[in-house]
Amino acid sequence: MSEKFFEDNELPLEGDDEFGPDGPEVQVYPGAAVPEVRSGGRRGRAEQEVAPELRARYAEVVDAILARTPEHMPEPTLHRVARVMELMGDPQRAFPLIHLTGTNGKTSTTRFVERILREMGLRTGRFTSPHLHDMRERIALDGEPIGIEAFLATYDDVIPFVEMVDKESAASMAPERHVRMTYFEVVVCLAYAAFADAPVDVAVVEVGLGGVWDATSVADGVVSVVAPVAIDHTRLLGSTLEEIATEKSGIIKDGALTVAAVQEPEVMQILVDRAEEVGADLRAEGLSFGVLSREVAVGGQQISVRGLAGDYPGLFLPLFGAHQAHNAALAIAAVEAFVGGGEQPIDHEVLQAGLAGVSSPGRLEIVRRSPTVVVDAAHNPAGVAALAAALQESFAFTRLVGLLAVLEDKDAESMIQELETVLDHVVVTRTTSPRAIRPHRLGELCAEYFGQDRVTVVQDLPEALDVAAGLADDSSSGGGVAGAVLATGSITTAAEVRALLGVTTT
Repeated sequence: MSEKFFEDNELPLEGDDEFGPDGPEVQVYPGAAVPEVRSGGRRGRAEQEVAPELRARYAEVVDAILARTPEHMPEPTLHRVARVMELMGDPQRAFPLIHLTGTNGKTSTTRFVERILREMGLRTGRFTSPHLHDMRERIALDGEPIGIEAFLATYDDVIPFVEMVDKESAASMAPERHVRMTYFEVVVCLAYAAFADAPVDVAVVEVGLGGVWDATSVADGVVSVVAPVAIDHTRLLGSTLEEIATEKSGIIKDGALTVAAVQEPEVMQILVDRAEEVGADLRAEGLSFGVLSREVAVGGQQISVRGLAGDYPGLFLPLFGAHQAHNAALAIAAVEAFVGGGEQPIDHEVLQAGLAGVSSPGRLEIVRRSPTVVVDAAHNPAGVAALAAALQESFAFTRLVGLLAVLEDKDAESMIQELETVLDHVVVTRTTSPRAIRPHRLGELCAEYFGQDRVTVVQDLPEALDVAAGLADDSSSGGGVAGAVLATGSITTAAEVRALLGVTTT
């Protein structure tokens, strides 16, 4: 591949550089609390009618799955999941699969791809992780989380094989080395079984972590999608872009048509090498497809996209930020790759309807008004940089107060530096995650960049949300009607703030 492959753009594309290469004393603030919640997540009639005993059993099953090794501590092997699939008759081969990896944007892109395919009349399965509120969010059929009854039926089908593999592992290893199938591995098995049972016309599957050793990789994608790769999960994936990209490139399988977002040159070279190694056809944003234009619109943005097979002007995307426009372009290319090998354009009206109907919960999502509360799951420097750019472009808050909680294994300092440019004040707290950084330690880091007078430390998230809302609503400090709270720093932060405000829809 020539050096020209790595030039910024050959198409008249816009905004690639915006995407990037996925303490103080506690202050008691007497401001107003978050207003009473008047609306929240709604369940469909079928969910409302689920018998209490089924709900109780579902809670027991979830607890049993969660009791396994956590998903942030994966085992570097595909053997166990592959063995369960084999015992079940390889359900992961019962449907074509679009496989997505990357560091930032892969969940949104997965949702975009699935929504467009569904608008085309296909029955879809969608697998994403982690979930915000309910494990069933990870396994969606036709855009809706799998029902409780279907989840339990699938679990009953799968768990005997999981337990069989657990016993096989125990018999083949020394007791101190034996590890049962992990939480994530079990959920992947449930997803593939549910998709085969449905059955779906296509599954759109986001990796949990990396690619080569990710449990989802027991299935081979006919289309592989690589969202932007950045530094994250260094303990598990490596400390350099090259190491991380090598791990993620593992989803590119023999002959798969692969679409890749704009990447750093060293990342793209690894993707090129992998595609050549396995005989995959690689199409890159900026060369084969991309965003032609975009402008801010009420409730989102208006974009024009060049796909693999045609141009698509005048598309409304009800999400904010240049990064979401690029996610949409990547999703369009992925759909074109799947339905026509990259040679057949998508019907423009179908595409318009599909994108207009997309959502990405927890991604620059307004979950409350008076004062406005925005949640965003950004949890690494590249994600926070995209968030900061989108805030400056799409919102005009007179005072923006951050509500920040970060996990221990993240680059909190770099995230804080990015946030300092857009926040007037930051309220530091922690979520219920045992991996959360202690508030005072995070507060000390924030004070180095914000100064102590712009940092408030509050130990518990519910109280911290009240404090942040009061600060945003304080007209004497420039807030009031146009003041807002931004809750960010981790997916858990976004999820717990949504739950506190009664928003549980996904």
